[in-house]
Amino acid sequence: MTLALVNGRVLTDNGFQSGFAVLVDDGVITGLALPSDPRVRAAERHDLGGRTLLPGFIDCQVNGGGGVLFNDEPTVEAIRRIGEAHAKFGTTGFLPTLISDDADVMAKAIDAVNTAVEQGVPGVLGIHLEGPFIAPERKGVHDPKKFRIANADDIAMVARRHGGVTLLTLAPERADDEVLRQLVANGVIVCAGHTAADYDTTRKALQLGVRGFTHLFNAMTPFTSREPGVVGAALDDEGSWCGLIADGHHVHPASLRVAIKAKAREKMILVTDAMPPVGSDDPNFVLKGETITARDGICQTADGTLAGSALDMATAVRNTVDMVGVPHDEAARMASTYPAAFLGLDRTHGHIAAGYRADFVVTDNNHDVVETWIGGKKVYGAA
Repeated sequence: MTLALVNGRVLTDNGFQSGFAVLVDDGVITGLALPSDPRVRAAERHDLGGRTLLPGFIDCQVNGGGGVLFNDEPTVEAIRRIGEAHAKFGTTGFLPTLISDDADVMAKAIDAVNTAVEQGVPGVLGIHLEGPFIAPERKGVHDPKKFRIANADDIAMVARRHGGVTLLTLAPERADDEVLRQLVANGVIVCAGHTAADYDTTRKALQLGVRGFTHLFNAMTPFTSREPGVVGAALDDEGSWCGLIADGHHVHPASLRVAIKAKAREKMILVTDAMPPVGSDDPNFVLKGETITARDGICQTADGTLAGSALDMATAVRNTVDMVGVPHDEAARMASTYPAAFLGLDRTHGHIAAGYRADFVVTDNNHDVVETWIGGKKVYGAA
């Protein structure tokens, strides 16, 4: 039976609109209609109570959640638990993210994601392999003992076809031209990150098909007067996308404002870089044998190194509005429409329009998540 979501403030491609019902059939949006439309009168109605209906949030960098770290549990059940934890905060699509690890763990993670996609685990869109082909000079919290230069077997494993997308973060200076060409030719979305590359090396990588930048500013060469670095190349390029961690700790709000103004519109996307504490009552987790604790929204090692984040996507949107000054509709698109385009899913995800998946977030006036819908089914919110 057709479902009609009524009495909401809906973010459409033309901005926020009220007075329309969103019609859903078999997990797909069939259209927007006036309440007087016969299809609305005949449908099962769900009253949004005047709240805001947004496209579901898409997070390209989710290391964990719900007390689970994907590296420790590269299984279908772990992916399901991570997805359930993030759904509470409006995430309807995500890439389980594997931090630099050994080849056997990478293979297990890829197999688990493939199976999760085949089984229809809610929200999983593919996998993000963050490393291990990255630079020791910009390692962040990654274990340098896991780092290596990609060989033919690595390329074959990463580029293996499956039902979801594959995103790979690497350091361009540690991958030769042929490696980049093969990855891109086989459909892998390649991002530059954890890299000590200079501007020219990064520009060349973009020309070879690198599509984006993993957590802009963090773990990459900075923008300076005589050496633009990776950050300068990212902001200078009109075709690539940049991930931003808007938690107020990874990047200063002023730096976020400057970057968003400098970058071509629709090319900035919000990511969480979330760790196990998101959606969990336990602020502690273990990474590389070291206990990490989330305090005041910051995940840090004992020496102060940032170790992912305790950020959820709803808070990222709220911060982008409140701390950075981005209009609410644009901040919401940075968490939904633009990530969908980055992942090549812009024909099915990221819009509230006919023909798109019925993935929604319902928020109140404080931008808190009240309901989350994946494929036309409510997965979070009051019954």
